[in-house]
Amino acid sequence: MQDEPFTNVAEHELSTDSNGFSVSALEHKYFRVRKQTEQLCSSLQTEDYVIQTMEDVSPTKWHLAHTSWFFETFILQEVFNDYSSPDERYAYLFNSYYVQVGERFSRPDRGLLSRPTVAEVYEYRAHVDKAMKRFFDSVDESLIHKLSLVIETGINHEQQHQELLLTDIKHVLSVNPIVPVFKEIEKKPAPPARDLQWISFPEGLYHIGHAGNGFAYDNEGPMHREFLEEFHLGHRLVTNGEYMEFMNDGGYEKIELWLSDGSAMMEERGWKAPLYWTNIEDQWHSFTLNGLLPIDPNEPVTHVSHYEADAFARWYGARLAGEAEWEVASARVPIAGNFQDTGIYHPVAFESDTGALTQMFGDVWEWTQSPYTPYPGYAPPPGAIGEYNGKFMANQMVLRGGSCATPEDHIRRTYRNFFHSPARWQFTGIRLAKNKK
Repeated sequence: MQDEPFTNVAEHELSTDSNGFSVSALEHKYFRVRKQTEQLCSSLQTEDYVIQTMEDVSPTKWHLAHTSWFFETFILQEVFNDYSSPDERYAYLFNSYYVQVGERFSRPDRGLLSRPTVAEVYEYRAHVDKAMKRFFDSVDESLIHKLSLVIETGINHEQQHQELLLTDIKHVLSVNPIVPVFKEIEKKPAPPARDLQWISFPEGLYHIGHAGNGFAYDNEGPMHREFLEEFHLGHRLVTNGEYMEFMNDGGYEKIELWLSDGSAMMEERGWKAPLYWTNIEDQWHSFTLNGLLPIDPNEPVTHVSHYEADAFARWYGARLAGEAEWEVASARVPIAGNFQDTGIYHPVAFESDTGALTQMFGDVWEWTQSPYTPYPGYAPPPGAIGEYNGKFMANQMVLRGGSCATPEDHIRRTYRNFFHSPARWQFTGIRLAKNKK
């Protein structure tokens, strides 16, 4: 299976020269994505930018600075001998995990930094963008071509941080008892969810992974073959209403449904419902980026851990899909859905005809039963950029499909997201699978 090029991108971004490369397209995409990051922050106040509510969450201003540090470190300082950072200490403050680049400030303590100020971080972004404009205007095209994969990685890296920015600010706002609203959204009544249907896929030898045109992360390849037994996928995502049935049936108390680590985590952290759910006068509500709202039973359930998704699947008499199964199934549907681009920032119910897969892309990242490990023949790129994916291939699970916080042109059928099993602050949800009937 061959991956598709970027989808839903302005036509001039896809224009190329006879060699299949266009500096203008690359430059346009760089500045479009940089602008989009800042637009996502348009409703925030200065105080919102600086808070860190848990180790997994980073302050908004850190995301804005770190994505700039990436281009400064891997492009500008490599190309221009006369380039200087506004503050050489930014390299220490805004490095994330690139050990080969240098020392890093403590991740859990990012929220303790009142300086640089938010204004200074925006000045830093402008400084980097001005230097990148110089890069695109003055550097020989052959060198830009040579560095294009690193630039594309930086652009996609920023899109990943756009999603993290949204999920992180949601967590930040959620702890505030006055229930701040990130964005006012007119909520439409959700259509009732149809009964879950099972879509069949035949056994066979399938090609999995990225090959061909378009950007992809190194962990998406190389393309390889996998034999799959006949399997079945639910035609839609699991809903809030179905998850409530699991809860009402004592799903969180039935230890036989839970992996050992999951039951220990559930007990330690006191899980009784998905993250952001709260019971008010016998009615479940959820904190959203549109404020605290009653739970809509027809919307996809989200903010569940892999442990919760796995336990629900067992309760239902099903299982989670393998990532190869998910990728094979996704070939039946276009890459379209409720992404960041819609501006809703929340999973939505989708009325579909039976017999067709829906919501494979967007809404929620779908947990799989596949551990995040290298594909056969995988080797990380040399140098510090090789730290991007490969060194995390242990003790994490793969998710597929993107979410309502993912930019649409960032996702691919082969895209492999990964988180630790207890993670719940991302827009993570459930699609069920079954073996041969």
